Amino acid sequence: MINGTRLTKSAIRWGMVGGGKGSQIGYVHRSAALRDGYFDLKAGAFDLDPGRGRDFGVELGLDPDRCYRDYGTMFAAESARSDGIRCVTVATPNNTHYPITRAALLAGLHVICEKPLTFTTAEALDLQAIAAERGLVVGVAYGYSGHQMIEEAARLVADGTLGRIRIVTLQFAHGFHSQAVEGDSPATRWRVDPAFAGPSYVLGDLATHPLYIAQVICPDLRIRRLLCTRQSFVASRAPLEDNATVLMEYDTGAVGTCWTSAVNAGAMHSQKVRVVGSRGSVEWWDEHPNQLRLEIQGEPARLLDRGMPYLHPQALADDRIGAGHPEGLFDAWANLHYRFALAIEAHEDGEPSRVSGLRFPGIAAGVEGVRWVEHCVRSADAGGVWVDYG
Repeated sequence: MINGTRLTKSAIRWGMVGGGKGSQIGYVHRSAALRDGYFDLKAGAFDLDPGRGRDFGVELGLDPDRCYRDYGTMFAAESARSDGIRCVTVATPNNTHYPITRAALLAGLHVICEKPLTFTTAEALDLQAIAAERGLVVGVAYGYSGHQMIEEAARLVADGTLGRIRIVTLQFAHGFHSQAVEGDSPATRWRVDPAFAGPSYVLGDLATHPLYIAQVICPDLRIRRLLCTRQSFVASRAPLEDNATVLMEYDTGAVGTCWTSAVNAGAMHSQKVRVVGSRGSVEWWDEHPNQLRLEIQGEPARLLDRGMPYLHPQALADDRIGAGHPEGLFDAWANLHYRFALAIEAHEDGEPSRVSGLRFPGIAAGVEGVRWVEHCVRSADAGGVWVDYG
């Protein structure tokens, strides 16, 4: 259980690009990174408006001289300081992820990047190569994967409780954009503009979350081919989709489906992952993240609760408080950030093998998310055809 005991030698000097005043995701990143004292915010280029960004940084308690007009200036200035930042979070629109992350890696900085990591697989592989060459960590913000009951689902699959995995169903389908809300919401407006969002909207913005969770729960499943159809029910969003359905076939013979939507009117998040085996099934729902539904054929269905001693030890490792007390999104994101910190310190010590068994969404997860979206778009744009997952 996390009880305030430091697991690294010191806090990591840390900066942010984007995530300025009014940014929900910026607040989430800061809350998670600073939660356990593994990161220490020292610098930022928070806003396209330099004055507004500087004022916000000062509000956060930063030295005004370390509130920069742009990320290039920040990387150059911080690299020249003996107490410069060691890691940077990229919390900006999708079209900037690749150039900012690449510049950060070339400046010798570890990176925590919003998803999707890049527009294309080629760009993502370029970042992966640079990070490997320089011994740097790239974390990707699949924040929901920090919930402990996902680890319990993974252990139930690994120990054979569910039997042979047959079916995986993924869903992230909220209703908050069932109308053209982007007219009044800048945060939504860029997400439905291909110049900023890239080749997809809900596939990249939403579906990659349950996709990564499924990869955590069923790490041995490999997609063999997939078929995708996508729609723009709010017509002004075309060619970007606000609804999509994906069918997947895995190399084991298992099958999968993914429904992702921003127009599921009346729904909240509705992010669910269900894994069906030959003996039983598990289902996790992000609106009730402290519970996992376990159904064994011929037995009563049961709800497993976070923090209880009947869970696998790995599912108890990140508990912050005893069973019965709810933990939520900020706790899950903080769980990932302390793991990012452990990985960063191990790489800086020249001992990456020290964290070889540590689970967190790293560069490989980022590459896979981009590759999956790319294949989905290719299938949908060809008329909804099966495409080999190469």
